[in-house]
Amino acid sequence: MRIYPTMELQNGRCVTLDKGRLDEAMIWHVNPAETARSWADAGAEWMHLTDFDAIEGRDSNSELVEEIIRSAEIPVQLAGGMRSREQVEHWIDKGAGRIVIGTMAAWDPNLVKELAKLYPDQIVLAVDVWQGSVMTDGWRSQSAFTPEAFIEAFSETPFAAILVTDIDSDMEDVEAQLGLISGLAETSRTPIIASGVVRTTDDISRLAYIPNISGALVGRALFRKTLELSDALNVASTAHEPVAAFQ
Repeated sequence: MRIYPTMELQNGRCVTLDKGRLDEAMIWHVNPAETARSWADAGAEWMHLTDFDAIEGRDSNSELVEEIIRSAEIPVQLAGGMRSREQVEHWIDKGAGRIVIGTMAAWDPNLVKELAKLYPDQIVLAVDVWQGSVMTDGWRSQSAFTPEAFIEAFSETPFAAILVTDIDSDMEDVEAQLGLISGLAETSRTPIIASGVVRTTDDISRLAYIPNISGALVGRALFRKTLELSDALNVASTAHEPVAAFQ
């Protein structure tokens, strides 16, 4: 299972949010580009980056996002405000390893299917769930889709992964999140990346044994220093190692 150390940007700063509330961001006084490089030094193979200003329709973080992509030394899975073909292709041209698409998949599913075929292993479907429905527009609009139906609608689409976030429990009820994520992973033909679930290494261990879970985003716990990235990577890499029978 792959760990994606996760960075969220707002106004050029690293932040974390509570249930996606953009006006209640916790600011972390760190250098974003240096933090990304430190994750590569710790052994991360990928990182995840969300641009909250892009979700709001602003490009104020564009230069910083480009700097992180250029200097991180690991591929960047980029999310935030991907509402058009031009935006997706712009960031792929800028070197993003993967592009995460949520709202556009609900608005124009045929275009997203086309992009996934055009850019193999570079498009990730975001499925953000609140009260049993898929949310769009930065978690602010409730769609008519259940997560199961949304994923099924793209069952033949060659996504790199599906990123699932349970907004209801967002870091508060991990057991509920694991229930939702494991249920979706069981029926999905595409590997699932879990978001908002990991607080401790025990959470990683439990995730690793759910079939079809290919990875997990880890952000808030890293910034709060309740979890060391090296420990998270080690647990994720050894979770499926065979254990000798006791004699």
